[in-house]
Amino acid sequence: MTVRAISILGLLGFWFAVAAIAANPTVLPMPQDLIAPISQEIATGELPYHLGMTLIRVVWAFALAMGLGCILGLVMGLFPTIDRWLDPWLVVFLNLPALVLIVLCYLWIGLNETAAITAVTLNKIPNVTTIIREGARSLNPDLSAMAKVFGMRKSAILRHIILPQLGPFVTGAARSGIAVIWKIVLVVEFLGRSNGIGFQIHLYFQLFDVALVLVYALSFIAVMLLVEWVILQPWERRARRWRQA
Repeated sequence: MTVRAISILGLLGFWFAVAAIAANPTVLPMPQDLIAPISQEIATGELPYHLGMTLIRVVWAFALAMGLGCILGLVMGLFPTIDRWLDPWLVVFLNLPALVLIVLCYLWIGLNETAAITAVTLNKIPNVTTIIREGARSLNPDLSAMAKVFGMRKSAILRHIILPQLGPFVTGAARSGIAVIWKIVLVVEFLGRSNGIGFQIHLYFQLFDVALVLVYALSFIAVMLLVEWVILQPWERRARRWRQA
């Protein structure tokens, strides 16, 4: 925690230095200059509302991408024939720009929540699938053979043999996933939603209000850092614990 605190203080110091050199609050305000606008946005309820809408989209897209990606990656990793059939599809979606998928989903489905969440989910599933597939390929065959010798049920093999070995890969996919998903959600909101952090950033970008752009961007970054430190990193340490036993 001490290292993190010092690192954050260093970042603030860098911000102070750059703002002092710019000497123009319309280009880069000092950190303390954001206190008044963020207090006003909280008092009016605008910041909590838009933050909540973005978080809902992030949670939905994250859950769908992780669920579908884990299933697809496990299947492709365990069954080489299926992997050969689906690998070209995976490569195509891995290299398809996020912006293209977002625009196509809006054109095909409409400017609604379904299109927004679908676009984010489709952007992340290939990455999750790739990571989980590599995890499935690296499963220790000796452990599976031992489980069969002892007559373990398939559900027990999945729970006690496969999932513990996949744990670090799942947590790795989750950590990279949450970082990518919330950024794509902001782009989705920027392009086609009427609420959320991305929408507000678009609004204040049009008004050339740097302070409020920073308020909304930093507020969501703070929430994502909290999720990373409180949920994802402890989960990753727990998932790796069996390797140190």
